[in-house]
Amino acid sequence: MPMRTTVRLDEPLLREVKTEAARLGMSLTAMIEEALRERLARTASAAERPSRVRLPTFRGQGLAPGVDLDDSAALLDLMNETS
Repeated sequence: MPMRTTVRLDEPLLREVKTEAARLGMSLTAMIEEALRERLARTASAAERPSRVRLPTFRGQGLAPGVDLDDSAALLDLMNETS
Protein backbone atom coordinates (compact mmCIF):
# COMPACT_ATOMS: atom_id res chain seq x y z
CA MET A 1 0.00 0.00 0.00
CA PRO A 2 1.55 3.32 -1.04
CA MET A 3 2.27 5.74 1.78
CA ARG A 4 2.67 9.48 1.71
CA THR A 5 5.80 11.09 3.06
CA THR A 6 7.64 14.36 2.81
CA VAL A 7 11.11 14.41 1.32
CA ARG A 8 13.28 17.49 1.23
CA LEU A 9 15.48 17.71 -1.85
CA ASP A 10 18.05 20.20 -2.99
CA GLU A 11 16.25 22.53 -5.42
CA PRO A 12 18.60 22.06 -8.40
CA LEU A 13 18.43 18.28 -7.93
CA LEU A 14 14.64 18.38 -7.81
CA ARG A 15 14.53 20.40 -11.05
CA GLU A 16 16.86 17.93 -12.73
CA VAL A 17 14.84 14.92 -11.56
CA LYS A 18 11.57 16.52 -12.69
CA THR A 19 13.05 17.25 -16.10
CA GLU A 20 14.37 13.71 -16.51
CA ALA A 21 11.09 12.19 -15.30
CA ALA A 22 9.16 14.28 -17.83
CA ARG A 23 11.57 13.30 -20.59
CA LEU A 24 11.00 9.64 -19.76
CA GLY A 25 7.25 10.06 -19.33
CA MET A 26 7.42 9.11 -15.66
CA SER A 27 5.97 10.69 -12.57
CA LEU A 28 8.31 12.24 -10.02
CA THR A 29 7.27 9.51 -7.57
CA ALA A 30 8.09 6.73 -10.05
CA MET A 31 11.47 8.32 -10.76
CA ILE A 32 12.36 8.54 -7.06
CA GLU A 33 11.13 4.98 -6.41
CA GLU A 34 13.23 3.64 -9.30
CA ALA A 35 16.35 5.45 -8.09
CA LEU A 36 15.88 4.15 -4.55
CA ARG A 37 15.32 0.58 -5.77
CA GLU A 38 18.47 0.72 -7.91
CA ARG A 39 20.50 2.04 -4.98
CA LEU A 40 19.20 -0.68 -2.65
CA ALA A 41 19.91 -3.37 -5.25
CA ARG A 42 23.52 -2.14 -5.64
CA THR A 43 23.98 -2.11 -1.87
CA ALA A 44 22.58 -5.64 -1.57
CA SER A 45 24.75 -7.02 -4.37
CA ALA A 46 27.84 -5.34 -2.87
CA ALA A 47 27.12 -7.04 0.46
CA GLU A 48 26.95 -10.43 -1.30
CA ARG A 49 30.36 -10.05 -2.94
CA PRO A 50 33.38 -11.48 -1.17
CA SER A 51 35.36 -8.78 0.57
CA ARG A 52 38.70 -9.96 -0.84
CA VAL A 53 39.62 -11.46 -4.15
CA ARG A 54 42.57 -13.82 -4.25
CA LEU A 55 44.69 -13.47 -7.35
CA PRO A 56 47.13 -16.18 -8.40
CA THR A 57 50.79 -15.28 -8.15
CA PHE A 58 53.77 -16.98 -9.74
CA ARG A 59 57.39 -17.16 -8.74
CA GLY A 60 59.89 -15.76 -11.15
CA GLN A 61 62.58 -13.20 -11.73
CA GLY A 62 60.28 -10.18 -11.79
CA LEU A 63 59.67 -8.03 -14.83
CA ALA A 64 61.40 -8.72 -18.11
CA PRO A 65 64.04 -6.15 -19.06
CA GLY A 66 62.53 -3.04 -20.62
CA VAL A 67 59.01 -3.60 -19.22
CA ASP A 68 57.48 -0.47 -17.73
CA LEU A 69 54.11 -1.17 -16.09
CA ASP A 70 53.31 2.55 -16.19
CA ASP A 71 53.54 2.68 -20.01
CA SER A 72 50.44 0.90 -21.35
CA ALA A 73 51.28 1.63 -25.00
CA ALA A 74 54.72 0.04 -24.63
CA LEU A 75 53.17 -2.96 -22.86
CA LEU A 76 50.72 -3.42 -25.72
CA ASP A 77 53.55 -3.21 -28.26
CA LEU A 78 55.54 -5.77 -26.28
CA MET A 79 52.56 -8.15 -26.05
CA ASN A 80 51.95 -7.82 -29.79
CA GLU A 81 55.59 -8.65 -30.52
CA THR A 82 55.44 -11.88 -28.51
CA SER A 83 52.16 -13.19 -29.94
